[in-house]
Amino acid sequence: MSPEEPPTLPGNHLNLLPDEAPVVRGAVAELRRRADEERLQPWPLALSDTFLVRFLRARDFHLEQAWKLLKNYNTWRAECPELSADLRPSSVLGLLNAGYHAVLKERDPAGSKVIIYRIAQWDPKMFTAFDVFRVSLITSELIVREVETQRNGVKVIFDLQGWRFAHAFQISPGVAKRIAAVLTDSFPLKVRGIHLINEPLFFHPVFALIKPFLSEKIKARVHMHGSNYLQTLQQHFPRILPGEYGGEAASVEELFQEWTDFVTESAGYLQSISQCP
Repeated sequence: MSPEEPPTLPGNHLNLLPDEAPVVRGAVAELRRRADEERLQPWPLALSDTFLVRFLRARDFHLEQAWKLLKNYNTWRAECPELSADLRPSSVLGLLNAGYHAVLKERDPAGSKVIIYRIAQWDPKMFTAFDVFRVSLITSELIVREVETQRNGVKVIFDLQGWRFAHAFQISPGVAKRIAAVLTDSFPLKVRGIHLINEPLFFHPVFALIKPFLSEKIKARVHMHGSNYLQTLQQHFPRILPGEYGGEAASVEELFQEWTDFVTESAGYLQSISQCP
């Protein structure tokens, strides 16, 4: 079969194959061939096998979709330097030290990585929406290196307690569009669920601003739990949440400190994928 007509195989089956499997290597080689041919602008990262296979797994080995995702990722990073140019931990250290977010140690029953964000720890006088989004991008770039995360995706929990009008004013239509682009078709990570807790009424206009930019698939994966969230949240994440959220895991502060330490220890890698000198 010619390189122009790569084989189409069941994505779920291929997602379970190791990187060195011949069919996986063939699909990776085809992505690299296309990328080498279409050098309209420099690619931000080296086109290694481990890098390219992320895009294939994110689209269940549908080659055309993976190729589109790779191009979108490249374009998005080039067009949004305020987010992607500097991914060093030092650029977001204040938010990390404030305990804004963490990644749970255990995965959920579906094998997804779980991230918690605490809006109350975001001081909008000190940090912009771009700073906050850069934290998410840094975390995404770190967890997408894990094969199991590439296969099973990520789920996020936004604790909106403490949401204020000052936060809402940070989310312009332009920011909303960029957030939605990464959630839907510009980053090689499957978003399996978005869970909102403690959401106040005046958060809904902000969500209405973002919603039109989301795909129908992502919209269907948004869950609003309100302030009485313990029971419904546990149905999605049994036992693995911190005790403060009704689970049996380590405390919120311990989890947030451990993740901050991990991000700091990953400074070398994050510098290597930044576009700044």
